[in-house]
Amino acid sequence: MRRLMLLRHAKTETDAPSGRDRDRRLDHRGHKDAAQMGDWIAHHPPFPDTVLVSPAVRAKQTWDLAWEAMKDRVAAPQVELLPELYGADPARLLETIRTATIPANPKRLMLVGHNPGMHELALMLTGSGHHADRKHLADNLPTAGLAIFDFDGKDWSDIAYRHGKLVLFVSPKLLKQA
Repeated sequence: MRRLMLLRHAKTETDAPSGRDRDRRLDHRGHKDAAQMGDWIAHHPPFPDTVLVSPAVRAKQTWDLAWEAMKDRVAAPQVELLPELYGADPARLLETIRTATIPANPKRLMLVGHNPGMHELALMLTGSGHHADRKHLADNLPTAGLAIFDFDGKDWSDIAYRHGKLVLFVSPKLLKQA
């Protein structure tokens, strides 16, 4: 069994001072939401063994704030910044999942990245799962949204479209509504 957690970066400023998209930072709400999601993860095991993070400032900040909120409850995962996660389409993300995890072969993997690729990948991986979560995910993978999938298989090379069970979909908005 493998668990994949897809965490979209939190809410950002509209433009970076540099004018470069990669340099966009989290805004006030983004800081709050990233910390809230980290706290939620810390209270809902199992936790990721490995975290692959886009090198964009907003993705790194999202992971750093989430980790800060969970580090007292969770063993430190292996964290790697992967340039190929920035702007990746679903096929590239799936290839990264299959190949970037080979040396460590974690049972639980988290990606921290961007839409539209993350949302499209989540939709393409979903084969089954709770109806309400599937409906929420079908609408959007919002900023700081987290989609959690389980896959049968002995390693990450077995991961395929439509073979994932959407275990849970959560976002700051859904947590506020609960």
